[in-house]
This record gives sequence, structure tokens and C-alpha cells, in this order.
Amino acid sequence: MAASTSASDRPPLSTEERRVLLSTLAGTSIEWYDFFIYAQAASLVLAPLFFAPVSDDSPGLATVLSLATIGISFLFRPLGAIVAGRFGDRLGRKKMLVFTLVTMGAATALIGLLPTYGDIGVAAPVALMLLRIVQGFSAGGEWGGAALMSVEHAPVHRRGLFGAYPQIGVPIGLILATGVLWLMTTVTTPEQFEAWGWRVPFLLSVLLVAIGYLIRRAVEESPVFKEMLARKQESSAPLRDLFRRNAKEVLLTALVFVANNAAGYLVIAYFISYGTAVLGLPRPSVLLATVFASVGWLVFTLYGGALSDRIGRVRTFQIGYAWVFVWMVPMFLLIDLGNIVVFSLAIFVLTIGLGLSYGPMSALYAELFPVSVRYSGVSIGYALGAILGGAFAPTIAELLMQNTGWSGSVGVYIMVLCVVSFGGATAIKEPKGADLGVAHRS
Repeated sequence: MAASTSASDRPPLSTEERRVLLSTLAGTSIEWYDFFIYAQAASLVLAPLFFAPVSDDSPGLATVLSLATIGISFLFRPLGAIVAGRFGDRLGRKKMLVFTLVTMGAATALIGLLPTYGDIGVAAPVALMLLRIVQGFSAGGEWGGAALMSVEHAPVHRRGLFGAYPQIGVPIGLILATGVLWLMTTVTTPEQFEAWGWRVPFLLSVLLVAIGYLIRRAVEESPVFKEMLARKQESSAPLRDLFRRNAKEVLLTALVFVANNAAGYLVIAYFISYGTAVLGLPRPSVLLATVFASVGWLVFTLYGGALSDRIGRVRTFQIGYAWVFVWMVPMFLLIDLGNIVVFSLAIFVLTIGLGLSYGPMSALYAELFPVSVRYSGVSIGYALGAILGGAFAPTIAELLMQNTGWSGSVGVYIMVLCVVSFGGATAIKEPKGADLGVAHRS
């Protein structure tokens, strides 16, 4: 019967559903602003400030070390996923979302207050890495809760679209982070930016987190979680039960995310360093190109989530990864022309595949795990995929360039990961419409 699938006959979103979408979007955007402001600062300014002795002798090595600190945080995402997953499956999604937001914001603001190597010596990079670890811990627990809040509140025929809202927090956070950095690099001289201007984006996190906290506090707990509590079906040991019964799903969700996360971190961090340091493009122009690409990432992520509601999660992932695979080498050939307009368009085209392989992720992950271990499952799968994919992608890209002198080597690296993720998605039996453990509107 067509009435159940016709867009005109679908009931409008309820007030609570709209509030949930706003909460997941706002909170995740702020979390990723915090996370990305570090990644971009690492590619622009942190090397000479926190790794001064190395920078004086070998600027290239200092850049590699600075970019490597991006990856260190990923190693602690699984710990955040385990802790948030355990308590999220026992105490609720909402409480953990508030906790991760505040934790991330505190670490980000403290980075903005850190003394540099010139002030306190080796204690500066040590403190920087410790705060980056706290960011990684927070990010490990954030995504799973936001994904589940959106998908578990969604009508069954809109899970992909609802699940895309926490996903677009990534490009929105990137737009915010890049926009603030662009503003600071525009209104300050290079000397001023290095002296104090880079700190401003980190300190702004305090205001953003306060806004996100108020929004998240106003949202109702997931109806799926509340039903599980009412039926007393919660697991006393979510992590043990997860790996005993759903180890395969954890592995597949990790593999599905690998290529998207690696390619995404080229946009987030590597292209900024490459465009300015290698191609000699103006820093503000490269930052604006990243904003332009982020808008594309946002649009195509929403479209990817909605498309997966029509053709399925697996097929949407396959199309997205095929796009990224085909575009990789041509993209670098265009980027190397050194024209800022071509540079911007090349990265923008990449975001078509990024969006299609990111938008359906929340719905896919949620539909693969039973409710009693769902927070743990989606969080750990996502965190492991981030380690295998994006953790050291900027560092690997930089090392490939330094050792081969050919930018296409970076493209080949991402193409190999696309094959891995395409295979992971293909190995999944299409889960669209799976029972999440509570009645949904159809």
C-alpha cells in the first residue's frame, strides 16, 4: 500500500523528534569543532610552538610529529567507547552525551591556555598530548550516543535521514573550526597568530559547550532504552556480551568506516598543510577551500542518509566508496596544478563520495546490534574504524609525500582502504528496517 511510503502521507515530525535532531546536531557539531580545531592547528602552528627543538633542526619532521599528535587521541577512542558504551547501555544515552560534551570542551579550552615549549620546556608537549588524549576519550563515547539518540527516536522509514543529523555535525564542526581559524589568520599578522591568535578558537569552546549543554539537557531519553529498562532487559556486562555474540558485527562496522575516516582527514588536516607548505597557496584561501568542501560534505551526507532509506544502507556505502576510489588519483593531479579554484573544486568533488559513505552510518550501525549492547557495539566499532583509518592518515600522507615525492601515492593509499571498506560493507546483510526493540511509526 503506497500510503505507508508516500512522503505526502507521512506524519509530520513531532516536537520531541525535532528537539532530538537539534540536540544531536548541535552537540555533535560542537564536539567535532573542538576535535577539529586541534587537527587544523596541528597542521598550521603547533609544530614550532610545542616541538621547537625539532622544528629548528628539521621543520618537516616537526610537522610529522605535530600531525602524529592528531593520531594519538584515536588510540584512546576505544577506551572512551568502552566506558561510554558500558554506562550508556546501563544508565542511558542522554547522560553520557552530556558527560562527553563537557569533557571535550574542558580539554579544548585548556589547550588554549597551555604554555608553549619556550615557556615550560618538554612539559608543554607532554601536557598537549595528555589533553589530546582526553579529547580522544570523549570523542570515542560521543558518536555512539548521538547516533543512537537520533536513530532510536526515528520513524522506521526515516532512520537513515535521522541518523545523518549527528553525521553532519562533522562537516559543521569543520566549517566552524575552519571559519574561526580563517578569521583569526585574516585579522592577525603571522606573528600575532603564532603568539596568541591560535588560542582564541580553543577558548571559544567554553561558550559553545555551554550552549550545547543546555540543548542536550532538554531532550528526553531514547524510547528504546526506556523500554529496555521497563522490561528489565539491560545487560549486566555489555562488553562481555557484545564480544561473545556480536564480534563479527564489531569487526565489520570498523572495516566499513576505515576509508571514509582516512579520506575525511585528508580534508580536515592534510590538505591544509599540503596546500600551504607544498603548493605555496595562501593560508586564508586554503582554509576557505576547506569550508567550501565542508559544505559539500554536509549536503551529500544528508543525501546519503536519505538515499539509504530508499535503496538500502549497503548499496549507498558501495556507491560512495566506488566514487572515492575512482576520484583519488585525478583529484591529486588537479590539486597539483596549484590553482586555488581547481584545488577547491577537486576537494569538493571528493565530498560526494565522503557523504554517501558517511550519511547511512548511524542507521546501519544501530540496526546491526541488539539494544542491550547497542551503545557499546556502535561506539567500539566506530572507534576501531577511526584508529585503522584516520588516526594517522595525515601522518602517513606526509611520509608518503616526503619519501616518494608523488602526491598520487597518497591517492593510492586511500584507494587501498576503499577496497577494504567496500568489502566490509558488501559482507553485511542489508539491515534496513530491522527491529530496534520498540514499535516505530511506519
